Amino acid sequence: MNDVLNVTGLRRSFTQGDVTIDVLRGVDLTIAPGEIVALVGPSGSGKSTLLQAVGLLEGGFEGSIRILDEEAAQLDNDGRTRLRRDSLGFVYQFHHLLPDFNATENVMLPQLVRDVNETAARARAVSLLSSLGLGHRLEHRPSQLSGGEQQRVAVARALANRPALVLADEPTGNLDERTSDIVIDEFIRLVRGEGSSALVATHNERLAARMDRVARLHDGVLEPA
Repeated sequence: MNDVLNVTGLRRSFTQGDVTIDVLRGVDLTIAPGEIVALVGPSGSGKSTLLQAVGLLEGGFEGSIRILDEEAAQLDNDGRTRLRRDSLGFVYQFHHLLPDFNATENVMLPQLVRDVNETAARARAVSLLSSLGLGHRLEHRPSQLSGGEQQRVAVARALANRPALVLADEPTGNLDERTSDIVIDEFIRLVRGEGSSALVATHNERLAARMDRVARLHDGVLEPA
């Protein structure tokens, strides 16, 4: 099977006044099916910018981003939206759950956007949440959940549509060490169980070491493995 992700020569610059800042300076990265890759690097090294590029969340990039052999640069806005909806899942440092919906409904929403029927969407949400130890919290709203529970709901939401690739940006950065360990262990277990791949940006070397491979971003380029 071909790579889930193939990034070649990715560049991104920002202009502030008369100054141009080169954030990404020719990044090459591949992720194989089922592979979980940690993306590490100091603050300002471009980790979030790289994830935004791969997530098709903004333009202004040079280079090639191929997701499941589709070249993102050749897609219009509708095509990028389709690829993002059908093939990608996202987990952020802050859970971004909708406060007026309970845990089950939050995990149902991306499925409903994809036109999954409500019964199937609910069953999938309940199954994912239960597998993450939240079977007793299905009807609780985010404000009624702990930080770790909220982030586990966010993980379930990211996997709801069975994405080929999950992108996680400091998914445990807002949690204490013990809760971080629990969440990252559950994240890895669930991603593997679903047969997805993942790219996880983290500053935590200890957590990064649990993943299949570590990609180090420094000064806008990936260091040789």
